[in-house]
Amino acid sequence: MAHGILNCTYETKTMLYQCYMPFIERGGLFIPTQRNYQLGDEVFAVLTIMGEEEKVPVSGKVIWITPPGGQNNRPAGVGIQVNPQDEAAVRKLETILAGTQESDTPTFTM
Repeated sequence: MAHGILNCTYETKTMLYQCYMPFIERGGLFIPTQRNYQLGDEVFAVLTIMGEEEKVPVSGKVIWITPPGGQNNRPAGVGIQVNPQDEAAVRKLETILAGTQESDTPTFTM
């Protein structure tokens, strides 16, 4: 079940790093939101990355939920597994994040 379009802005490389889920097959992305979702819900999001004019559309299935008031002051939101047709978006994110995957900086998911 789709729940409308999520607009998400990742203002910094650090924020994008905190939201990227490299441990998910085909790539995953945490999207901060107050909307209620269930595991398995289909999501369509339009991403703005570090002020770029070109928006990045992605769709996927909810595989992670952080409710409001989640552990360790993590923001509420959902993690999605990106659909196969949007793997180009994942490659773009990975290019931006090159060299950060070994960081010890905590993320919003793990």
